[in-house]
Amino acid sequence: MEMTLRWFGKGYDSVTLEEIRQVPGVKGVVTTLYGKNPGETWEPDEIRALKDTVDGAGLKIAAIESVNLSDDIKTGSGKRDEHIQHYIQTLENLGKEKIQIVCYNFMPVFDWTRTELARVRPDGSTVMAYNQEVIGRLDPEHMKESVSQMSGGFQMPGWEPDRLDHLKELFEKYRDIDQEKLFQNLLYFLRAIGPVCKKYGIRMAIHPDDPAWPIFGLPRIITNKKQIERLLRAVDEEYNGLTLCTGSLGSDQKNEIPDIIEAARGRVPFAHVRNLKYNSPGDFEEAAHLSSDGSMDMYEILRKLYDTGFNGIMRPDHGRMIWQEQAMPGYGLYDRALGACYLQGIWEAIEKGARKCAS
Repeated sequence: MEMTLRWFGKGYDSVTLEEIRQVPGVKGVVTTLYGKNPGETWEPDEIRALKDTVDGAGLKIAAIESVNLSDDIKTGSGKRDEHIQHYIQTLENLGKEKIQIVCYNFMPVFDWTRTELARVRPDGSTVMAYNQEVIGRLDPEHMKESVSQMSGGFQMPGWEPDRLDHLKELFEKYRDIDQEKLFQNLLYFLRAIGPVCKKYGIRMAIHPDDPAWPIFGLPRIITNKKQIERLLRAVDEEYNGLTLCTGSLGSDQKNEIPDIIEAARGRVPFAHVRNLKYNSPGDFEEAAHLSSDGSMDMYEILRKLYDTGFNGIMRPDHGRMIWQEQAMPGYGLYDRALGACYLQGIWEAIEKGARKCAS
């Protein structure tokens, strides 16, 4: 297992590479190339410049999160094949730089969704939270104003202002797209990129939908064990894998995360590990990574990853905002650094326990 931290790049992230390097055990970052629209090709010089920046700080790019897919690919519109060719070229350019894990998602219109970005917890920290009743009252065409008010001036990944300017048009694109059509469009994409992934050993790790159910009448297709098994069987190749996001899958209390890990055995190159606290069905908030601070058992999750032979990369996912830090919601330094150390401590204990039992 290799511990990493998400880094959004200079000018976007309040956390520096120099700070990340000081987190014990963290040798790499998961990053992306900002300023590129879905459907555009990432040019070799752009990728190399990003890689040089990270390398120069004594770290490495462990994965890309994300090379975003255009809505033309997701809906199968007339520009789908053109955009897939651009995506293939981007993967070719990443592969030449030895970048071999790409996290992506297939969520229509909205990326991960929260109704609060700074809910106050009893200890005074703030966290991102979700309440389905609030979503039910929201007009999605006015989400830009809501996100702007909540984000504290930071640009939120998956909620870029330019995208939010065109929500009405986006909803129209998905008017005739149901769950099955969306799934078949995902398979079309994965089969098309297969040759370049195999050529460079790239592993595509799909991120589950967050929350793990349909919102605003839009279909979602990566929400539970059954759907994940179907996807892994449909394109039964090593390059087609899962980003095991405990928070996204855990948003639905019916999902048993260890069972999902078992079902995806050998197909998880990347893990996002975080804790949630359930308040009621449809209402959850993020918590410290410590198991007892939320509703999820981090030890059992990591033990199942270990038992299934996980040897990929991991990152602490959304953290609390603590100690008066001002940062992008969920992506401050302090609590994620605590999470990285906590998760590595569990992993070390599991590893040493396994060795002792074997000896």
